[in-house]
Amino acid sequence: MKIATTLPASDLERAKGWYASMFDIEPVETTPDGSYWYELDGDRFMVYPSQFAGTNQATAMAVAVDDVEAAVADLRSRGAVFEDYDYGDDFRTVDGILTSPDGRKIAWLKDSEGNILAIGGI
Repeated sequence: MKIATTLPASDLERAKGWYASMFDIEPVETTPDGSYWYELDGDRFMVYPSQFAGTNQATAMAVAVDDVEAAVADLRSRGAVFEDYDYGDDFRTVDGILTSPDGRKIAWLKDSEGNILAIGGI
């Protein structure tokens, strides 16, 4: 069994440009409806056309990285804007990065379509 993430996009070409500029990736496959399949380290995700893009207010996809601070700095240099959250002592970002009680670090940003992506030690 395999699992793949699917992300809605109201503008597929804008989303394609965003993923190219943020993650240096291009689609590995285009479907007949124009959806794009991407691959990162053997995992696949699809960006598909939808009028509901950006309406989910929760994390839609997580990208695991070894060094969150370095990943955040790199993505910021490419124009990414990270979200800040403050839900109390155990869930508060500092400069866009949350350090959980167990020491894991996670940061959140939105793609060009408003989908929330997590970057971290997942």
